[in-house]
Amino acid sequence: MSLFDVINASSTGMVANRYWLDIVAGNIANANTTRTAEGVPYRRRLPVFQQALTDAMSDDWDPDNMGATIQTAVENNAMDPEMARPRGRGVDIKGSVEDTTPLKVVYQPGHPDADEQGFVSLPNVSVVREMVDMIAAQRAYDANVQVANAAKSMIQKALEIGK
Repeated sequence: MSLFDVINASSTGMVANRYWLDIVAGNIANANTTRTAEGVPYRRRLPVFQQALTDAMSDDWDPDNMGATIQTAVENNAMDPEMARPRGRGVDIKGSVEDTTPLKVVYQPGHPDADEQGFVSLPNVSVVREMVDMIAAQRAYDANVQVANAAKSMIQKALEIGK
């Protein structure tokens, strides 16, 4: 993995953490929303991330010569098992899902969204939990910035060697 791959992976991490912070902000903003456009209480959103992988063979993908390349590697016992593994290239954002934890139900008979018995369903958003998620996303973002800065510093030092 080159230093440029490290910078790319940390930048995808920064984008993912910014997305996470956006979701946390939306959850906090809707912590008291009892009726959305669909007419139901707001449900907490959670980000979904996945490791982004690159096929190790995709760099030299040549379908016409692939059989000969594999045969030569096997005959010469030159097949490196590590080369056949997929390489990480960062984080993919898959979107967000609704938290399935139950909604809070409180007795407020005068509330416009109260049912016949006077109970109101409130969002399943805990501001304290959202603040903890926010701190975790901020720290992960900062860690990715430090990784990118360290890689940049290593590249600069390598260029200074040639002077």
